[in-house]
Amino acid sequence: MKKCRAVESNDVSLKITHCGVCYADVVWTRNKLGDSEYPLVPGHEIAGIVKEVGSNVHHFKVGDHVGVGTYVNSCRDCEYCGMDMDVYCSKGSVRTFNSVDVDGTITKGGFIFFPFHRIRVASQRFLETPSPTLKRYCFRIPNDYPLAAAAPLLCAGITVYSPMMRHKMNQPGKSLGVIGLGGLGHLAVKFGKAFGLSVTVFSTSITKKDEALNKLGADKFVISSDEEQMKAMVNSLNFVIDTASGDHPFDPYMKLLKTGGTLVLVGVPSEVKLNPISLIMGMKSISGSATGGTKERQEMLDFCAAQKIYPEIEIIPIEYINEALERLIKGDVKYRFVINIENSLK
Repeated sequence: MKKCRAVESNDVSLKITHCGVCYADVVWTRNKLGDSEYPLVPGHEIAGIVKEVGSNVHHFKVGDHVGVGTYVNSCRDCEYCGMDMDVYCSKGSVRTFNSVDVDGTITKGGFIFFPFHRIRVASQRFLETPSPTLKRYCFRIPNDYPLAAAAPLLCAGITVYSPMMRHKMNQPGKSLGVIGLGGLGHLAVKFGKAFGLSVTVFSTSITKKDEALNKLGADKFVISSDEEQMKAMVNSLNFVIDTASGDHPFDPYMKLLKTGGTLVLVGVPSEVKLNPISLIMGMKSISGSATGGTKERQEMLDFCAAQKIYPEIEIIPIEYINEALERLIKGDVKYRFVINIENSLK
Protein backbone atom coordinates (compact mmCIF):
# COMPACT_ATOMS: atom_id res chain seq x y z
CA MET A 1 0.00 0.00 0.00
CA LYS A 2 1.32 3.45 -0.88
CA LYS A 3 1.88 5.87 1.94
CA CYS A 4 -0.14 9.08 1.78
CA ARG A 5 1.64 11.97 0.10
CA ALA A 6 3.98 14.25 2.00
CA VAL A 7 2.55 16.84 4.37
CA GLU A 8 2.47 20.18 2.56
CA SER A 9 2.38 23.66 4.06
CA ASN A 10 -1.40 23.75 4.54
CA ASP A 11 -1.84 20.09 5.53
CA VAL A 12 -2.48 18.19 8.72
CA SER A 13 -1.40 14.57 9.15
CA LEU A 14 -3.22 12.52 11.75
CA LYS A 15 -2.92 9.09 13.26
CA ILE A 16 -6.32 7.42 12.89
CA THR A 17 -7.59 5.86 16.10
CA HIS A 18 -11.21 5.19 15.11
CA CYS A 19 -13.34 5.08 11.97
CA GLY A 20 -17.10 4.74 11.70
CA VAL A 21 -18.72 2.37 9.21
CA CYS A 22 -21.21 3.95 6.80
CA TYR A 23 -23.41 2.42 4.11
CA ALA A 24 -21.24 4.32 1.64
CA ASP A 25 -18.53 1.80 2.49
CA VAL A 26 -20.83 -0.93 1.20
CA VAL A 27 -21.63 1.06 -1.94
CA TRP A 28 -18.03 1.61 -3.02
CA THR A 29 -16.41 -1.61 -1.83
CA ARG A 30 -19.00 -3.46 -3.92
CA ASN A 31 -18.81 -1.05 -6.87
CA LYS A 32 -22.54 -0.35 -6.80
CA LEU A 33 -22.03 2.94 -8.67
CA GLY A 34 -19.57 1.47 -11.18
CA ASP A 35 -16.78 3.93 -10.35
CA SER A 36 -14.77 2.10 -7.67
CA GLU A 37 -10.98 2.24 -8.07
CA TYR A 38 -9.27 -0.80 -6.57
CA PRO A 39 -7.41 -1.29 -4.32
CA LEU A 40 -9.99 0.74 -2.42
CA VAL A 41 -9.71 1.85 1.20
CA PRO A 42 -13.13 3.06 2.46
CA GLY A 43 -14.03 4.97 5.61
CA HIS A 44 -15.04 8.63 5.94
CA GLU A 45 -15.94 8.95 9.63
CA ILE A 46 -12.43 9.43 10.94
CA ALA A 47 -11.21 10.40 14.40
CA GLY A 48 -7.62 10.58 15.51
CA ILE A 49 -4.67 12.53 16.84
CA VAL A 50 -2.55 15.11 15.01
CA LYS A 51 0.96 13.79 14.28
CA GLU A 52 2.30 16.51 11.97
CA VAL A 53 1.25 19.93 10.67
CA GLY A 54 2.37 22.03 7.72
CA SER A 55 4.28 25.28 8.14
CA ASN A 56 1.20 27.45 7.49
CA VAL A 57 -1.05 25.60 9.95
CA HIS A 58 -1.40 27.48 13.24
CA HIS A 59 -4.78 26.33 14.55
CA PHE A 60 -3.76 22.69 15.14
CA LYS A 61 -0.78 21.27 16.97
CA VAL A 62 0.68 17.81 17.46
CA GLY A 63 -1.45 15.87 19.95
CA ASP A 64 -4.77 17.59 19.19
CA HIS A 65 -7.84 15.40 18.81
CA VAL A 66 -9.33 15.91 15.35
CA GLY A 67 -11.80 14.43 12.91
CA VAL A 68 -12.13 14.13 9.13
CA GLY A 69 -15.45 13.66 7.37
CA THR A 70 -16.73 12.86 3.92
CA TYR A 71 -14.38 15.06 1.89
CA VAL A 72 -10.80 16.28 2.19
CA ASN A 73 -10.51 18.98 -0.45
CA SER A 74 -12.43 21.25 -2.84
CA CYS A 75 -11.76 24.09 -5.26
CA ARG A 76 -12.08 26.72 -2.49
CA ASP A 77 -12.98 29.34 -5.10
CA CYS A 78 -16.63 28.78 -6.05
CA GLU A 79 -19.60 30.42 -4.34
CA TYR A 80 -20.38 27.30 -2.32
CA CYS A 81 -16.86 26.92 -0.99
CA GLY A 82 -17.04 30.62 -0.14
CA MET A 83 -20.11 29.91 2.00
CA ASP A 84 -18.33 27.05 3.83
CA MET A 85 -20.52 24.58 1.95
CA ASP A 86 -17.63 22.80 0.25
CA VAL A 87 -19.64 19.57 -0.02
CA TYR A 88 -21.56 21.30 -2.84
CA CYS A 89 -18.40 22.58 -4.54
CA SER A 90 -19.16 23.53 -8.16
CA LYS A 91 -16.11 21.64 -9.37
CA GLY A 92 -16.75 18.67 -7.12
CA SER A 93 -15.32 18.17 -3.65
CA VAL A 94 -12.59 15.55 -3.21
CA ARG A 95 -14.13 12.66 -1.31
CA THR A 96 -12.18 11.11 1.53
CA PHE A 97 -11.81 7.87 -0.39
CA ASN A 98 -12.11 6.70 -4.01
CA SER A 99 -11.70 10.23 -5.34
CA VAL A 100 -9.00 11.96 -7.38
CA ASP A 101 -6.95 14.32 -5.21
CA VAL A 102 -5.25 17.50 -6.42
CA ASP A 103 -2.03 15.61 -7.15
CA GLY A 104 -3.82 12.98 -9.26
CA THR A 105 -3.67 10.20 -6.65
CA ILE A 106 -6.73 8.28 -5.48
CA THR A 107 -7.71 9.14 -1.92
CA LYS A 108 -7.72 6.43 0.74
CA GLY A 109 -10.10 6.44 3.68
CA GLY A 110 -10.06 5.56 7.34
CA PHE A 111 -9.97 1.76 7.17
CA ILE A 112 -6.18 1.99 7.40
CA PHE A 113 -4.31 0.08 10.06
CA PHE A 114 -0.78 0.17 11.49
CA PRO A 115 1.77 0.96 10.15
CA PHE A 116 -0.16 2.95 7.53
CA HIS A 117 -2.90 4.35 9.77
CA ARG A 118 -2.38 7.97 8.86
CA ILE A 119 -4.24 10.35 6.56
CA ARG A 120 -3.37 13.83 5.35
CA VAL A 121 -5.99 16.45 4.81
CA ALA A 122 -5.93 20.01 3.52
CA SER A 123 -6.47 22.18 6.54
CA GLN A 124 -7.20 25.62 5.14
CA ARG A 125 -7.43 27.75 2.01
CA PHE A 126 -4.32 28.33 -0.03
CA LEU A 127 -3.79 32.05 0.58
CA GLU A 128 -0.76 34.28 0.31
CA THR A 129 -1.32 35.11 3.97
CA PRO A 130 -3.03 32.03 5.47
CA SER A 131 -5.57 32.81 8.16
CA PRO A 132 -5.79 30.63 11.28
CA THR A 133 -9.57 31.14 11.28
CA LEU A 134 -10.07 29.39 7.94
CA LYS A 135 -10.25 25.82 9.17
CA ARG A 136 -11.20 23.55 6.34
CA TYR A 137 -11.42 19.79 6.23
CA CYS A 138 -9.96 18.86 9.59
CA PHE A 139 -12.08 19.50 12.68
CA ARG A 140 -11.23 19.86 16.33
CA ILE A 141 -12.79 17.26 18.62
CA PRO A 142 -13.16 18.59 22.17
CA ASN A 143 -10.67 16.83 24.44
CA ASP A 144 -13.34 15.47 26.78
CA TYR A 145 -15.35 13.91 23.94
CA PRO A 146 -14.50 10.24 23.25
CA LEU A 147 -12.84 9.72 19.87
CA ALA A 148 -14.84 6.53 19.23
CA ALA A 149 -18.12 8.43 19.71
CA ALA A 150 -16.94 11.37 17.61
CA ALA A 151 -16.30 9.28 14.50
CA PRO A 152 -19.96 8.74 13.44
CA LEU A 153 -20.67 12.44 13.83
CA LEU A 154 -18.44 13.22 10.83
CA CYS A 155 -20.99 11.66 8.43
CA ALA A 156 -24.12 10.34 10.14
CA GLY A 157 -24.25 13.23 12.58
CA ILE A 158 -23.65 16.08 10.15
CA THR A 159 -26.02 14.55 7.58
CA VAL A 160 -28.96 15.15 9.91
CA TYR A 161 -27.61 18.17 11.80
CA SER A 162 -27.05 20.27 8.66
CA PRO A 163 -30.62 20.21 7.28
CA MET A 164 -32.06 20.55 10.77
CA MET A 165 -30.18 23.81 11.21
CA ARG A 166 -30.85 25.01 7.65
CA HIS A 167 -34.60 24.48 8.02
CA LYS A 168 -34.62 25.94 11.54
CA MET A 169 -35.57 22.71 13.26
CA ASN A 170 -33.83 24.00 16.38
CA GLN A 171 -36.88 25.95 17.56
CA PRO A 172 -38.06 24.71 20.99
CA GLY A 173 -41.71 23.71 21.08
CA LYS A 174 -41.89 22.68 17.40
CA SER A 175 -42.66 19.11 16.35
CA LEU A 176 -40.38 16.77 14.42
CA GLY A 177 -41.01 13.43 12.75
CA VAL A 178 -38.10 11.06 12.14
CA ILE A 179 -38.56 8.32 9.53
CA GLY A 180 -36.28 5.38 10.21
CA LEU A 181 -34.34 4.59 13.37
CA GLY A 182 -30.86 3.67 12.14
CA GLY A 183 -27.46 5.32 12.16
CA LEU A 184 -28.87 8.66 10.97
CA GLY A 185 -32.32 8.45 12.52
CA HIS A 186 -31.22 7.84 16.08
CA LEU A 187 -29.01 10.94 15.91
CA ALA A 188 -31.87 12.99 14.48
CA VAL A 189 -33.89 11.99 17.56
CA LYS A 190 -31.07 13.01 19.89
CA PHE A 191 -30.58 16.36 18.15
CA GLY A 192 -34.33 16.99 18.12
CA LYS A 193 -34.61 16.45 21.85
CA ALA A 194 -31.56 18.63 22.50
CA PHE A 195 -33.23 21.38 20.45
CA GLY A 196 -36.36 21.13 22.60
CA LEU A 197 -38.60 19.58 19.95
CA SER A 198 -41.43 17.11 20.36
CA VAL A 199 -40.10 14.07 18.46
CA THR A 200 -42.09 11.27 16.86
CA VAL A 201 -40.33 8.22 15.40
CA PHE A 202 -41.86 6.41 12.42
CA SER A 203 -40.77 2.84 11.84
CA THR A 204 -42.03 -0.36 10.23
CA SER A 205 -40.77 -2.41 13.18
CA ILE A 206 -42.51 -2.53 16.58
CA THR A 207 -39.27 -3.94 18.03
CA LYS A 208 -37.78 -0.44 17.96
CA LYS A 209 -40.51 1.14 20.09
CA ASP A 210 -38.94 0.61 23.50
CA GLU A 211 -35.55 1.82 22.29
CA ALA A 212 -37.02 4.92 20.66
CA LEU A 213 -39.08 5.97 23.66
CA ASN A 214 -37.10 4.80 26.66
CA LYS A 215 -33.48 4.96 25.53
CA LEU A 216 -33.41 7.70 22.90
CA GLY A 217 -36.11 9.84 24.51
CA ALA A 218 -38.61 10.19 21.65
CA ASP A 219 -42.05 11.45 22.67
CA LYS A 220 -44.08 9.20 20.36
CA PHE A 221 -43.60 6.06 18.28
CA VAL A 222 -45.73 5.29 15.23
CA ILE A 223 -45.87 2.13 13.11
CA SER A 224 -45.91 3.67 9.64
CA SER A 225 -47.90 0.79 8.13
CA ASP A 226 -50.74 1.26 10.64
CA GLU A 227 -53.32 3.50 8.94
CA GLU A 228 -55.05 4.44 12.19
CA GLN A 229 -51.81 5.50 13.86
CA MET A 230 -50.83 7.54 10.81
CA LYS A 231 -54.28 9.14 10.58
CA ALA A 232 -53.97 10.29 14.19
CA MET A 233 -50.81 12.22 13.26
CA VAL A 234 -52.28 14.21 10.33
CA ASN A 235 -51.43 17.92 10.38
CA SER A 236 -49.33 17.59 13.54
CA LEU A 237 -45.68 18.05 12.51
CA ASN A 238 -43.66 21.12 11.60
CA PHE A 239 -40.84 19.05 10.13
CA VAL A 240 -40.09 15.53 8.98
CA ILE A 241 -36.57 14.24 8.42
CA ASP A 242 -36.57 11.11 6.28
CA THR A 243 -33.55 8.86 6.82
CA ALA A 244 -35.00 5.74 5.14
CA SER A 245 -33.18 4.45 2.06
CA GLY A 246 -35.67 1.71 1.27
CA ASP A 247 -38.49 2.55 -1.14
CA HIS A 248 -41.56 3.94 0.63
CA PRO A 249 -44.57 6.17 -0.14
CA PHE A 250 -44.26 9.91 0.49
CA ASP A 251 -47.85 11.15 0.32
CA PRO A 252 -48.78 9.67 3.73
CA TYR A 253 -45.97 11.61 5.38
CA MET A 254 -46.80 14.87 3.59
CA LYS A 255 -50.27 14.66 5.16
CA LEU A 256 -48.67 14.72 8.60
CA LEU A 257 -47.10 18.14 8.03
CA LYS A 258 -48.74 21.32 9.19
CA THR A 259 -49.27 24.15 6.71
CA GLY A 260 -45.87 25.35 5.56
CA GLY A 261 -44.17 22.21 6.85
CA THR A 262 -41.06 20.66 5.32
CA LEU A 263 -39.93 17.08 4.71
CA VAL A 264 -36.16 16.75 4.31
CA LEU A 265 -34.80 13.70 2.53
CA VAL A 266 -31.38 12.42 3.63
CA GLY A 267 -31.93 8.74 2.81
CA VAL A 268 -31.53 7.43 -0.73
CA PRO A 269 -34.56 5.49 -1.96
CA SER A 270 -34.57 4.49 -5.63
CA GLU A 271 -37.29 7.02 -6.46
CA VAL A 272 -39.42 9.77 -4.97
CA LYS A 273 -43.05 9.81 -6.07
CA LEU A 274 -45.82 11.97 -4.67
CA ASN A 275 -49.00 13.69 -5.74
CA PRO A 276 -48.47 17.42 -6.46
CA ILE A 277 -51.52 18.10 -4.30
CA SER A 278 -49.44 16.92 -1.33
CA LEU A 279 -47.32 20.04 -1.83
CA ILE A 280 -49.86 22.52 -3.14
CA MET A 281 -52.55 22.04 -0.50
CA GLY A 282 -50.82 23.23 2.62
CA MET A 283 -47.89 25.10 1.08
CA LYS A 284 -45.62 22.20 1.95
CA SER A 285 -42.07 21.49 0.77
CA ILE A 286 -39.80 18.54 0.18
CA SER A 287 -36.05 19.12 0.24
CA GLY A 288 -32.88 17.07 -0.09
CA SER A 289 -29.60 17.39 1.75
CA ALA A 290 -26.13 15.87 1.56
CA THR A 291 -23.59 16.04 4.36
CA GLY A 292 -22.99 19.52 5.70
CA GLY A 293 -20.45 22.28 5.35
CA THR A 294 -17.18 22.91 7.13
CA LYS A 295 -18.46 25.51 9.59
CA GLU A 296 -21.45 23.34 10.51
CA ARG A 297 -19.26 20.33 11.26
CA GLN A 298 -17.27 22.18 13.88
CA GLU A 299 -20.45 23.68 15.35
CA MET A 300 -21.98 20.20 15.56
CA LEU A 301 -18.95 18.69 17.31
CA ASP A 302 -18.94 21.50 19.86
CA PHE A 303 -22.71 21.21 20.32
CA CYS A 304 -22.51 17.46 20.94
CA ALA A 305 -19.76 17.95 23.50
CA ALA A 306 -21.67 20.70 25.29
CA GLN A 307 -24.98 18.80 25.30
CA LYS A 308 -23.37 15.40 25.97
CA ILE A 309 -24.89 13.88 22.83
CA TYR A 310 -23.25 10.56 22.02
CA PRO A 311 -24.05 8.21 19.13
CA GLU A 312 -25.00 4.66 20.07
CA ILE A 313 -22.07 2.60 18.80
CA GLU A 314 -20.70 -0.93 18.60
CA ILE A 315 -16.90 -0.93 18.61
CA ILE A 316 -15.24 -3.58 16.46
CA PRO A 317 -11.72 -4.53 15.31
CA ILE A 318 -10.80 -4.20 11.63
CA GLU A 319 -10.73 -8.00 11.42
CA TYR A 320 -14.52 -7.99 11.83
CA ILE A 321 -15.26 -5.56 9.00
CA ASN A 322 -16.63 -8.08 6.49
CA GLU A 323 -19.15 -9.37 9.03
CA ALA A 324 -19.97 -5.80 10.01
CA LEU A 325 -20.74 -4.82 6.40
CA GLU A 326 -23.06 -7.82 6.07
CA ARG A 327 -24.82 -6.88 9.31
CA LEU A 328 -25.07 -3.28 8.14
CA ILE A 329 -26.85 -4.39 4.97
CA LYS A 330 -29.34 -6.30 7.14
CA GLY A 331 -29.82 -3.37 9.51
CA ASP A 332 -28.37 -5.44 12.34
CA VAL A 333 -26.54 -2.74 14.29
CA LYS A 334 -27.56 -0.30 17.03
CA TYR A 335 -26.74 2.10 15.59
CA ARG A 336 -23.26 2.60 14.17
CA PHE A 337 -20.22 0.37 13.90
CA VAL A 338 -16.94 2.05 14.84
CA ILE A 339 -13.62 0.39 14.06
CA ASN A 340 -10.96 0.65 16.73
CA ILE A 341 -8.17 1.16 14.19
CA GLU A 342 -5.47 1.82 16.78
CA ASN A 343 -5.93 -1.49 18.55
CA SER A 344 -6.72 -3.71 15.57
CA LEU A 345 -4.47 -6.53 14.37
CA LYS A 346 -2.41 -6.60 17.56
